[in-house]
Formats: sequence, C-alpha cells, structure tokens
Amino acid sequence: MPVDLDSLADGVLAGSRRALARAITLVESSRDDHRRQAQALLEQLMPATRESVRVGISGAPGVGKSTFIEALGNHVLDQGQSLAVLAVDPSSSLSGGSILGDKTRMQELGHRREAFIRPSPTGCNLGGVARRTRESMLLCEAAGFAVIFVETVGVGQSETEVEGMTDMFLLLLQPGGGDELQGIKRGIIELADLILVNKADGELAAAARHSVADYRMALHLIHPRTRNWEVPVKSCSALSGEGIPEVWSLIEQYRQTLLDSGEFQERRAGQARSWMWSEITANLLARFRKDPTIRARLPELEQAVTAGTLPPPRAAGELLDRFLRK
Repeated sequence: MPVDLDSLADGVLAGSRRALARAITLVESSRDDHRRQAQALLEQLMPATRESVRVGISGAPGVGKSTFIEALGNHVLDQGQSLAVLAVDPSSSLSGGSILGDKTRMQELGHRREAFIRPSPTGCNLGGVARRTRESMLLCEAAGFAVIFVETVGVGQSETEVEGMTDMFLLLLQPGGGDELQGIKRGIIELADLILVNKADGELAAAARHSVADYRMALHLIHPRTRNWEVPVKSCSALSGEGIPEVWSLIEQYRQTLLDSGEFQERRAGQARSWMWSEITANLLARFRKDPTIRARLPELEQAVTAGTLPPPRAAGELLDRFLRK
C-alpha cells in the first residue's frame, strides 16, 4: 500500500511518536519504492529540521552506556528539553533484528512523554552505526526534538562513523589504569570531545579517580581536534547520578564553543558533504552488484581469485570495465 507522505509528514511535524516511528521505519527500509518515498519525505521535511544538539555516545560493552544514557537523559528532560535516543543495536546474523533491545534497558526514560527511544539494528553496515541513522536524526529534528543521543554498538570503527554525524563525541570508559590504558587505541582518544570514567562509586571510586588522572596525562600527548577546547576527563556514576549534571553542562559549553568559533556550521557542512559521498559510494556498489553482466561474470572471477590464479586487482578491473562500458 502506498504511503500517504503528506499525512505522514504532518504527523511528524506535529510531534506524533507513532508517525515518527513509521517515518523511521520507512527510511530504514531497503526496498527501492520505499527508498524513493523516504527521499521524498525527507525533502518535504528538510525545511523543518533545526540545529539540535547531536551527541554520539560510545564505549565498550559493559561500560554502562544504557544506564548512563538513561541518567543523563532524565537530567536533560528535567532541564525542560526534549530528547530522542537512537540506540543502534548489533544485529542477529540469522534474523537481522536487534539483539540487545536498548528500549527495554531504559524503562524509566522510555516512559517519559518528552523522550523518544528508537533501537535500530546495524544490519550489514560496518562500524556499528545503522546506515540510515543520519536520516533518522533529521526526522527527529523535524519532530521537534532539541537533543539527540546516538548510542553506538561499542569501541571500534563505530567511533569514526558517529563522529561524522554528531556535534560531540562522548567516550565512556570503565575504571582502570595501566594495562587498561595501554589497550585504548590512540585514534579513539583523538576523536573524543569528552571522556568520562563511569561507575565511579563504591569500591570502584578510587580506581575511577586514578583512571581520570591517567587519561588526563595521556591527552597531553594528543593535539585536540576542536579549536579553543581542551578535552575534559571526568568521572561519574550513572547509578548514583553523581557527576551527571556536570556532564550536561560540559555538553552545553562545548556546543557554545563551536558556535562562537564558527566551527559548528563548518562541521555540519562537512558532515553533509561526507554523507552525500557515502551515499554515492553505497548506491554505486548496490547497482554494481545487481548488474546482470556483473552477476554473470562474478562467480568465475571470484573462483579464480580464491584459487590464486588471477590477481584481485585484475579481476576488479575487468568487472569495473564491464560495468562502466554500459
């Protein structure tokens, strides 16, 4: 059944949670007809999108991301803001569905009318971020949400992905030092705009203080990526709420720093340009794989490559020549 785009757009603009959920489902669909409808919907809603606060939140599994997001989210709502959480879950290789179900792990936040939580499976997208997360953020902005959190699967390529679509990248770490510090990749630290050591309570409070000191020392060796901003390293406890108000204050300070320096608009423009090129790459690859002449020749070339009788660059060149000749 065709989607009534005008009615759906009106529902999103009116702040209807049901309409927003349906719109996100539409943009996440891989069907060609749904993709055309999704693009038309986004074009219709683009004038209503606004400059929300976009925060990417990541950290290794077990660091307490969901508990932290619920604590920080409740604080944000208590400040009179509205909040959308796009929790990107790892996907089952069998069914393609979400595994962790973040919405069930943020029950208090999920029951508040000012909040919207949307778990989305990563599908086959590398990096721990759903391919359509950018589009979902625009839909949330059109629905009137002032703050958007994007939670990624964990530490890895996901940091690069989420940094390229949000204003601030927040890295959540567990208390620890020494060997644990050595295990954190330099590239991840370089991407972070705010580093938080979570679980700073009870028996782990002392370890958290030591970790904060260790990470502050490590940051002295790294050039900050944002002008006029020295990356803070703080401890907090999502469980007790200690340090959570300060986290939100730092997020607001960071956004104002970007606005004052003009870097906010520069970064948003760069992200839009990067998004365009990533779509070009993904769509070209999809068309390449569906091309009948490519599909006819591909099995033979793949067999030759895996058997070691044909260099992969030679096989790739032949396939590209076939595709481009059309």
